[in-house]
Amino acid sequence: QVQLVESGGGSVQAGGSLRLSCAVFGASYPFYYMSWFRQAPGKEREGVAALKIVDGRTYYADSVKGRFTISQDNAKNTLYLQMNGLKPEDTAMYRCAATYGLIRTAPLLDAEYNYWGQGTQVTVSS
Repeated sequence: QVQLVESGGGSVQAGGSLRLSCAVFGASYPFYYMSWFRQAPGKEREGVAALKIVDGRTYYADSVKGRFTISQDNAKNTLYLQMNGLKPEDTAMYRCAATYGLIRTAPLLDAEYNYWGQGTQVTVSS
């Protein structure tokens, strides 16, 4: 059974950095896409960053471009999200997601993914 387990969240001051990790367990073969989503209280879930595993192509929400970097370590079966220049509006629960299938619409659309982690909380204070 596939499991995605996030870690690395925490509380930081504005301008600080965090690196989130998403460890993959039980996957028989590599996913086609992996991604990070976030959801703040009272807001819709937002796609933050996505990675097309086969060729390394990345996708970012406009709100995080230039500040966040998505990457993977194949040897460790782990997806990362390096977050720099954090802002209070980045405060949210962050979840990683994955799919074996082709993306039909957009890599940052949550409906494209069928494997999800439980999430890790990121809180940025001003």
